[in-house]
Amino acid sequence: MKLSEKAEEILEALWIAVEEEGKGYAELAEIKIAPDDPAYRELASLAFIEVREGRVYFRPEGKEEGRKTIRRHRLAERLMMDVLNIRGETAEDKACQFEHLLNEGVDAKVCTMLNHPATCPHGKQIPPGDCCDEAKKSGDLGVVPLTELKSGEEGEIAYIQTEDSKKMQKLMAMGVLPGNRIVLTQTFPSYIFRVGFSEFAIDTNMAREIFVRK
Repeated sequence: MKLSEKAEEILEALWIAVEEEGKGYAELAEIKIAPDDPAYRELASLAFIEVREGRVYFRPEGKEEGRKTIRRHRLAERLMMDVLNIRGETAEDKACQFEHLLNEGVDAKVCTMLNHPATCPHGKQIPPGDCCDEAKKSGDLGVVPLTELKSGEEGEIAYIQTEDSKKMQKLMAMGVLPGNRIVLTQTFPSYIFRVGFSEFAIDTNMAREIFVRK
């Protein structure tokens, strides 16, 4: 089953309102749909949503489809940043376009390629898929914070998760960039790591914002 792009965008907005903001519903105006909208009729005909008194609610089948849709969108965001190194508004626009191509099966391949990321570039959770559960069972933890490494272990930098632009600039100046190898040489009292031929010391909070593939 392939939904229209507008229908998928409605499911994403409803997922954020219901599952992440805890409202239990979304206002029709909030997710920018009207009862005569073809995308609304599409979702209603599939029994994914229902509208009562101007409020949109998930039906059980719709909630699961919403989870899959938001997962595809956030995996697309991760792909733009981690692999294609596209950032800012351009990354968001490209992710919105690309997510609609991640049909069931393709999203698992992208997720595996990215080592099953837990969050999008904005720090929001990516709902896990079956591939993530299988990776955990096999002991492949994928992308983890630098704080999960032991002294002497190394990995490939996947991304930096921080909204502090000064921290981001500081880490990037150290060479903490996606794709670079990082070696953790000390974990206490501060985290000391090596990138290339240079060694740096950072505190625990900053170390938690560096995500690596072991």
